[in-house]
Amino acid sequence: MSEILKSLDASSVEELRRQYFYPCTQHFYKRPPLIVRGVMQYLFDAGGRRYTDFFAGVSVVACGHCNPVIAEAAAEQLKRLQHTSTIYLTEPNALLAERLAELLPGDLRRTFFVNSGTEANEGALLLARRHTGRKHFIALEHSLHGRSHLTMEVTGLAMWRSDPFLEGNTAFIPRPFQPGLTPEEAELRSLEALDRVLAERGHEIAAMIVEPIQGNGGMIIPPAGYFREVRRRLDRYGILLIADEIQTGFGRTGRLFAMEHFGTVPDIMTMAKALGNGVPVAAFSATDAIAASMNQPSASTFGGNPVAAVTALAVLDYIRDAGLVSRSKLLGETLQAGLMRLKERHEPLISNVRGRGLMVGAEISGSSPEESAQRVDRVLEEMKDRGYIIGKNGVHRNVLAFQPPLVVTGEDIRLMLDALDQVLASIQDEMRPSERHPVTATKERK
Repeated sequence: MSEILKSLDASSVEELRRQYFYPCTQHFYKRPPLIVRGVMQYLFDAGGRRYTDFFAGVSVVACGHCNPVIAEAAAEQLKRLQHTSTIYLTEPNALLAERLAELLPGDLRRTFFVNSGTEANEGALLLARRHTGRKHFIALEHSLHGRSHLTMEVTGLAMWRSDPFLEGNTAFIPRPFQPGLTPEEAELRSLEALDRVLAERGHEIAAMIVEPIQGNGGMIIPPAGYFREVRRRLDRYGILLIADEIQTGFGRTGRLFAMEHFGTVPDIMTMAKALGNGVPVAAFSATDAIAASMNQPSASTFGGNPVAAVTALAVLDYIRDAGLVSRSKLLGETLQAGLMRLKERHEPLISNVRGRGLMVGAEISGSSPEESAQRVDRVLEEMKDRGYIIGKNGVHRNVLAFQPPLVVTGEDIRLMLDALDQVLASIQDEMRPSERHPVTATKERK
């Protein structure tokens, strides 16, 4: 390894990126650390400094960085058989498909393996078109489903719709969340919009694709009965429901799959991220009847390769053996309660806390969307300097995202919250009096 890597410093790596990466590739920090090693919930930079990771590579390493049990299984397979493609028989991907059939809800039991969440969603949308013979889709506003042409079609976040020649085959409806509306009002608004789309063009729609909880959209959780109502409406028109569980799957939200919170089984489910714990593996799964529509010859050169499949099997074993699903639920309650206490201490700087399991967001306010986003960037920078890696998301990039490895401890959470309390206090000290005490300031003006 020493002959391959050059032990560059952070500024040298930044310069290489500037010269050889596309300009769309960016990082979060003004002073980024050069990460060289990971151990479970911790990352280490080139200088040996430790960071507690509360973002997990965007919800990927649920079982922890370089988890020794999983890494050993992957390494042994890498030395035994690395690649053949699905045109040959190998044991690992067949066993992985069998295991997923045991875990997936309802009658979902057929799986097609690919490499990334984007590719999984692309495959699911194609499957829906083939099965229904229809072209169009429905999606929620502010959703994120991928960076390929077809997945950008169903992505509602403007910043991720970079293709200038999208075809407009998707009807976007409001998500069941809107500041200023009650959950019931927001749910009704969304369902009424869905009803209008179905009345106008329901027989042209192949599928509706949803994230059970919108991650990049700002940790948005629908009301409990929302997806049941959606499903009931779609069924009248023979429209399939695709659940994008790429961020939420495999214990992240305190259930193995987030759709379990809503009592709804989709027709097609997509998975990635945590399934490989950092090794590229993804999948889309469906019922026998729907999967039968994928009957023309097809393959994925790398999808479900032996190393990825063995890694995923080890991941599923570890999630089960370490009790990570229940752990996510309990520690998520601890994290959310701690953030709610900070909200009370630092209101209105923290305007909202929401989440399920270890997928929690804290919305930061400001006098404008730009100021809110700037404050989030400052929090990320200062928390990094204190040894904590957290993420950001939201329509205005003003939501602090907490999605740590599920092996994080209660003590890790407590220490992170203490550091965050200090950072928020320093920001609040600099806020204008009218921001710190909006009610008092209003009374004074009167």
